[in-house]
Amino acid sequence: MSGQVIFIDDESAIRQAVQQWLELSGFRVRTCARAREALGLIDRDFPGVLISDVRMPDLDGLGLLERLVALDPELPVIMVTGHGDVPMAVQALRQGAYDFIEKPFTPERLLDSVRRAQDKRRLVCENRQLREQFTRKGRIESMLLGVSRAMENLRRQVLELAGTDVNVLIRGDTGAGKEQVARCLHDFSPRARHPFVALNCAAIPETIFESELFGHESGAFTGAQGKRIGRIEHAHGGTLFLDEIESMPLAQQVKLLRVLQERTLERLGSNRSIEVDLRVISAAKPDLLEEVRGGRFREDLLYRLNVAELHIPPLRERREDIPLLFEHFASQAAQRHGRE
Repeated sequence: MSGQVIFIDDESAIRQAVQQWLELSGFRVRTCARAREALGLIDRDFPGVLISDVRMPDLDGLGLLERLVALDPELPVIMVTGHGDVPMAVQALRQGAYDFIEKPFTPERLLDSVRRAQDKRRLVCENRQLREQFTRKGRIESMLLGVSRAMENLRRQVLELAGTDVNVLIRGDTGAGKEQVARCLHDFSPRARHPFVALNCAAIPETIFESELFGHESGAFTGAQGKRIGRIEHAHGGTLFLDEIESMPLAQQVKLLRVLQERTLERLGSNRSIEVDLRVISAAKPDLLEEVRGGRFREDLLYRLNVAELHIPPLRERREDIPLLFEHFASQAAQRHGRE
């Protein structure tokens, strides 16, 4: 395929002819009878070319061009004009149109303009993607510090997984930075505008674990004075990070598994199901397969949590990162204590 084209003209015969010409040349073509219809198909990431007649009812070609230039000044828009509309076409070029073609036109004339416009659009989209990757790479390098090959691989894996919605299990030693990796997975994901909710499973007493995770209604148990939103519900739309997941009581593992399967939860003391949309990132120090074999962790829950796995390399395997980390933490300490 050579690219995408949206063609707008209020005459059915012209739409059919142009669509046939372009599709025979390998383009994917969408035709519209009205300009407003095309506006609903275009966003700043549209990778193709737009061709529009100038004279149309309701919103004409120049009005459409004005809106498209406001949306994306680099979107190639080719205007199709009648013989008497050449001055209008010149005005369109001044307003940002890529080219204008005078009716009647040959397929060769149209194809030449569309191919050049598509080449330009492809370069624009590639450059934008590279700039975005560079920006993301710069941001993540300031969050996951290290010059070692192992850290370069970790940053690449984090960026690749961040764009997906799969649950991730993070493995690593104590202090390796598992929560920082989890936060990067959230911050570079489509869920970044929604909450990142962290819970250390080892720090919650078993007696209140269910309430902490699932929430409760008023009077659900002795001391439950009011309704409480649990961590899972609070993470709706965003990311739930469960650190030291191996410490989660088996009874709560069963209930978490049900939430992941059904995408609903029930607060303690309630029979009402609440829909939840979240991504779960968990972290563990031990090998959870060994925990499964020892009967301390549910295999079906591990299957749900470990869709993808990230391993944080220990510092002893990346000693070239020590000077950079030392400088970072020393600078933080100096700033915190007001010292040079």
